[in-house]
Amino acid sequence: MTQKSTPKLSLLGLDRNELKAELEKIGEKPFRAKQLWHWIYHHGETDFLRMTTIAKPLQEKLDEHFIVGRPDLSREQTSKDSSRKWLFKCEDGNEAETVFIPDDGRGALCLSSQVGCTLTCTFCHTGTQRLVRNLSTAEIVGQLMLARDSYGEWPSPRGDRLLSNIVMMGMGEPLFNYDNVAKALHIIMDGEGISISKRRITLSTSGVVPLIRQCGAELGVNLAISLHAVSDELRDKIMPINKKYPLKELLQACREYPGSNNARRITFEYVMLKGINDSPADAHELVRLVKGIPAKFNLIPFNKWPGAEFDCSEAPAIKRFSEILNDGGYSAPIRVPRGRDILAACGQLKSASETEKMSRLKARRERAVKDAHHS
Repeated sequence: MTQKSTPKLSLLGLDRNELKAELEKIGEKPFRAKQLWHWIYHHGETDFLRMTTIAKPLQEKLDEHFIVGRPDLSREQTSKDSSRKWLFKCEDGNEAETVFIPDDGRGALCLSSQVGCTLTCTFCHTGTQRLVRNLSTAEIVGQLMLARDSYGEWPSPRGDRLLSNIVMMGMGEPLFNYDNVAKALHIIMDGEGISISKRRITLSTSGVVPLIRQCGAELGVNLAISLHAVSDELRDKIMPINKKYPLKELLQACREYPGSNNARRITFEYVMLKGINDSPADAHELVRLVKGIPAKFNLIPFNKWPGAEFDCSEAPAIKRFSEILNDGGYSAPIRVPRGRDILAACGQLKSASETEKMSRLKARRERAVKDAHHS
């Protein structure tokens, strides 16, 4: 009877202590972890036999027990404006998306933290895909590795780099997967590997108040708040999480966020919905609400998606809204939508497998109705 071989362990997503522990299990000294870390995260190497500073016998031993691993790539799309989107497949068959938005020789990589989303924000396409599960640390870090592979950005550049910024703004609510997100960001920030500074990392949350404080204390990354309304009444409707953590509590957590100052302001994201939240009165109330918080705004023209019940505010209304915030002393640029043609713009992410599945269900329902009608 043939004995099944033990599958190799992927080292991707292990922190330094876990990596040392795995090496000790195969009889290797802990200091080897530093060498291995450098090859995995600085050089982006996936083949132990090409890790030239490691002796041949150890290369073979590592190859016998471990893999470095990458998520499987299902699809890669590049927009007319050079934005790029990757659909990656997890080992269990679930899929999630990652987007890169270039900007004048550098850009921001938007990472997902969940398959689907636990929130049901009514203006967000991802919110129509129910939460399947949290992404693991390896799956979060793996998105960055895939993007680096795609652009050939290895070894990790010390100066100018195309993938210069990380934003936790993809599928899911990062703070509902805090442990895996925090571990992934610590790996990404490690100076002997990928080495992206915390000042170049932004975590976006819809307002999970208790974990905002923990994020500030333990990670110290930039904070972005998906605000989108100036009253609890409206925010309850379009962002149900507000019923648990209302505006007063959310804004107090922002006031207390460690490290925020005029040089590192909190970003308030505000999607512009026609006739819903875009009046001059809304803008004036926004200025009042954030008084005393080192803040800036990111005004996002609503990106239409199939089945959306909202429309984007008219350009003059958005411009007036921005001017009122400017007059109140706040920066309020209007985001230029990117990647719309590949559904990679803000609020449009939804895994292709889920979209295709829903299309098949819709087609089956339509056939059933026709069959019933003809019988």
